Amino acid sequence: MNSVEEQLSKIEPSQRILLLPHCLRRTETCQAKYNQQGLQCLECNPDCPVNNLREAAIRCGYKGVCVAPGGRLAVQFVKQNSPRGIVAVACSKELEEGIHGVRELADVDGSELPIVVVPLTKDGCVDTEVDVEQALEVIALGCSLEPVKGRIK
Repeated sequence: MNSVEEQLSKIEPSQRILLLPHCLRRTETCQAKYNQQGLQCLECNPDCPVNNLREAAIRCGYKGVCVAPGGRLAVQFVKQNSPRGIVAVACSKELEEGIHGVRELADVDGSELPIVVVPLTKDGCVDTEVDVEQALEVIALGCSLEPVKGRIK
């Protein structure tokens, strides 16, 4: 475990958020709709990485999950939720934009915000892939996986 992962593991799940890219969804079967908060997962496909990772964060008791079409919406979600820790899955382009924006927000209030990044293993903006097991491990750092309902925004 690296030092950022160690910092994240000490933060209550209720003070963390998960940021996912919308390109992880399975376009052939996805029934989700977009709104101002991003893609609203309908849990339509049990094999979809968005569904699996979102569900893990909910079970851990995360403060929120954002499935964003880009870094700007993710930064807006961070600003609205003021987390103390972030798990982010993204391609390098979106990570660069998003982390820069989040770091600027963190500098404003003077706090150190641990961001643990899980990079995509296949990008390309549609039907991308991530090492789901690695992402699940990061999401679960310091968590008990007891189901917690009603905390996700």
